[in-house]
Amino acid sequence: MITSIRLVNFKNFADETLRIGPFTVIVGANASGKSNIRDAFRFLHGIGRNYTLAEIIGGKSRSDWEPIRGAANEIIRFGQEMFSIEVEMKLDYERERSEKAHYMIEIGPDERKPGEFQIKKEKLKIESETIYIAQSDGEKLRVHGAWDKEQKEILLESNRAVPMQLIDHFQVEAVSQKVFRKLIPKMADIYFILSDMRFLELSPDRMREASFPGANVLGDFGENLPTVLEEICIDPERQEILTSWVHELTPMDVQGFDFPRDPSGRIHLRLCEANGRQVSAYSASDGTLRFLAMLAVLLGRNPRGLYFFEEIDTGIHPARQWLLLELIEKQAAKEDIQIITTTHAPDLLTFVNDSTFENMSVVCRLEDSHDAIIRRVAELPNARELRKSQGLGRLLTEGWMETALAFTEDYDEAEGDGE
Repeated sequence: MITSIRLVNFKNFADETLRIGPFTVIVGANASGKSNIRDAFRFLHGIGRNYTLAEIIGGKSRSDWEPIRGAANEIIRFGQEMFSIEVEMKLDYERERSEKAHYMIEIGPDERKPGEFQIKKEKLKIESETIYIAQSDGEKLRVHGAWDKEQKEILLESNRAVPMQLIDHFQVEAVSQKVFRKLIPKMADIYFILSDMRFLELSPDRMREASFPGANVLGDFGENLPTVLEEICIDPERQEILTSWVHELTPMDVQGFDFPRDPSGRIHLRLCEANGRQVSAYSASDGTLRFLAMLAVLLGRNPRGLYFFEEIDTGIHPARQWLLLELIEKQAAKEDIQIITTTHAPDLLTFVNDSTFENMSVVCRLEDSHDAIIRRVAELPNARELRKSQGLGRLLTEGWMETALAFTEDYDEAEGDGE
């Protein structure tokens, strides 16, 4: 799992770090930089999918990979030459104990190819051992690592991240089984973490569509919802959990689900109420469908990895947002998943538990500046006391978080000037 991400000269962040827990909430005004954090995670996800830098930033044709938002040259903070992303992780895939890993990648323009990018530096460290360090020589990446006592360098392409290239290199070249067994699983773990990310932008219209049998993975826009829910309902225990949550989260008296086939074999979704009424997905409300999609994510088969939602409260009635919050907090605490969401909903913040509060951050764009900063809400002056006396929802509505953050930054700058 990822425990923190540091952004240096990435879009409008000069040098900011976001702490990440099982459930991480990000608040902030519009245009403050919340979506830029999502873009940073998408960049890492592109690395996990073994894409080239051109594909990650500019999009990959004939696939579901969209370009990083904005012009390509805007990914580097204005006036700077390079950006870097650093990630702290815990590696615990099929291990007796977890290990701490630090991964850093620095990107800049490719001077040989105007408009293109290349890796300038890359490093992977696990616990106290440096697995590799890669430096660009202008054309290739010169990689030194823990696989050879003589520290012989390996030359790799500078347009693609190192770990998968190294794995391919070791499989082709003759290396000792000891080196192979030691390094390959660790580098593979990095890719598992970076590739196990989902960026969900749920569209009710896409969720209403019928799906083909066997399509048991929920799409980023909510596609395949009928087949994913049908797969959940095969297990009586999971079906009971699904039904009980839908019953709590919606005004419908849902007792079960039906999945009829049309002549083409596609599967449709119907919600069955206690009075015998059946409501098709085409008639269900947007909020109900969003609830169902989130339940499909959280209750699906072997959920794991990182899920990023923008404005998770969209379409959810304020009176039921606390139930959605309870569902996410419970599932994130017991499953091998992480959930990150942005929100503007005061009602959602009012009911967060202590763990979520500690992993809540505010993003604020500094006055008269393009730069944005990220701070944990718990670190703002008197935040814990004000949370108990006034509630986070009220503090968000009144703009206290941004005001406190800006005041703290101004004070720190003034202190620095006085030294």
